[in-house]
Amino acid sequence: MFVNMMLFALKLVAGIVGRSGAMIADAVHSASDFVTDIIVLAFVRVSAKPRDEDHDWGHGKYETLASLIIGVALFAVGVEILVESAERIADVVAGEQLPRPGAIAVVAAAVSIVVKEALYHYTVRVGRRMESPSVVANAWHHRSDALSSIGALVGIGAAHFLGEKWRIADPIAAIVVAALIIKVAYELCNVAVSELLEKSLPKDVEDEILAIISSTPNVCNPHNLRTRRIGRAIAIEVHIRVDGATDVRSSHEITRQIEAQLKARFGTQTAIVIHVEPIK
Repeated sequence: MFVNMMLFALKLVAGIVGRSGAMIADAVHSASDFVTDIIVLAFVRVSAKPRDEDHDWGHGKYETLASLIIGVALFAVGVEILVESAERIADVVAGEQLPRPGAIAVVAAAVSIVVKEALYHYTVRVGRRMESPSVVANAWHHRSDALSSIGALVGIGAAHFLGEKWRIADPIAAIVVAALIIKVAYELCNVAVSELLEKSLPKDVEDEILAIISSTPNVCNPHNLRTRRIGRAIAIEVHIRVDGATDVRSSHEITRQIEAQLKARFGTQTAIVIHVEPIK
């Protein structure tokens, strides 16, 4: 949050002083990063709360919701940059001369690229270690800002160093960056919406779950498997068949073994429901 706040101030001042529309747009992007940092902090704290009377499956979906909000914010920023850049190109075609950006805008773009790429690597490493989708999503927001700054650097640099004819490179580069941002936003929203709509886990993961269950002694024909993701955790519901003469205590021990194996593979927060049926 602190880094994004400082970058926003740096870019805004550089954009105004350096007369660069691309840098001002990049400053807006950094401001959106600052806002999504706040969202992630708030939602990750909520999602870490244990289950309660109102949330039998815990609060993991709050983190999924945070990822969706970040994706929507990214999409809005991408569309804003796209529209603004298209308007600037239209102005040039109509005969308007774009101002020459100042050197301060070039320096600010270069600093932003280095800082935001470093933030991406740091944040994505933490997110993957914690298995937190919203933190990983926020890491991609950092990288989208780095990409935005690359476009700004190319456009501002061309406009500053190559003369009047090249000043249109600024809005053209911004359009390319906006397209990349929109693509990342779509991917984040697609994953989040799939989780909120209870999409099953990928087939290879479900096949692995069935293989783990089938490897348990005295268990056969696992079926009616249902899976879904709850934030950083997953939920598994499945039916198994055992010998009809098996007593309740032994059946319970079999389900306990299955649960232990699944949690060892997919994490201790995995929610597991196993229904035992007799072999006919």
